[in-house]
Amino acid sequence: MNQQDSFCVYGAPSVELATVPAGAVQVSPLIPGAAVLEDIAPASLSAMVVAAPPGTVERRYVLAQALRALKPGAPLTVMAPKEKGGARLAKELQAFGCAVEDIGRRHQRICHSVRPEAPTGLDAAIAAGAPRLVEALGQWSQPGVFSWDRPDPGTLLLISALPALSGRGADLGCGVGLLAAPVLANPQVAHLDLIDIDRRAIEAARRNIDDPRVAFHWSDARSAPALEGLDFVVMNPPFHDGGAEDKTLGQAFVRRSHQILRKGGTVWLVANRHLPYEGVLTPLFAKVALKAEAGGFKVYEAQT
Repeated sequence: MNQQDSFCVYGAPSVELATVPAGAVQVSPLIPGAAVLEDIAPASLSAMVVAAPPGTVERRYVLAQALRALKPGAPLTVMAPKEKGGARLAKELQAFGCAVEDIGRRHQRICHSVRPEAPTGLDAAIAAGAPRLVEALGQWSQPGVFSWDRPDPGTLLLISALPALSGRGADLGCGVGLLAAPVLANPQVAHLDLIDIDRRAIEAARRNIDDPRVAFHWSDARSAPALEGLDFVVMNPPFHDGGAEDKTLGQAFVRRSHQILRKGGTVWLVANRHLPYEGVLTPLFAKVALKAEAGGFKVYEAQT
């Protein structure tokens, strides 16, 4: 990383709470095309601003990686909503040996610090948040990825309801590949595009799915990659954005699946029972059928 690129930003901190210069390098795994924080050389950054994630293990991992990458004495600004980790930020930074100025604004805690000469506990925090083979999944995963340490019950219900699919398809919001594995078990599947907005999920999926029929895409499935004429789509669409419920996310996934399917193609999706996907499915698809319902989830098949 050259000198003009030595300021990094993680996520989307409020412009009212932190100053991020034009040209700062984005390093969030949730922003396709961002740089990889883990690849930045130790003690090379001149400054960093972090919009910290809510999960404790994931957040401490990000803070440790930030401190590892910063030069001694370089400023670090970290913020998070009070109820989503912000109340613990100061203590977490202090545990790494940082002196912290902790202030509150707009329901957020903002911590200003500098990288100490010899931070403590970085290796342990990085090891705790690193990718690993998760026994409950039988797959590689990482803290911060959706349902990272246990099978999602909605995905399991969808797997139980799926027929033997064939042709060319896509898994929108593929996660670490839990759904893709049974889809690919059918040799009649000619190709499967795995798409997720989380780089960590795509990296885990690459380790979990070793199949020449698969293409991996670190992309926002609502708009990329450019696909068309698919025979099938499978998905467990997201319905949270930044921790807040957002029904329009899943609805956008439904619309995207309709765009990329051929005439007569099918989408199989699972949703929480309370989510209003029927109102989007019915106008778009020629046939919509409820195929399974259990444990607060429902599975739909819809045909163009």
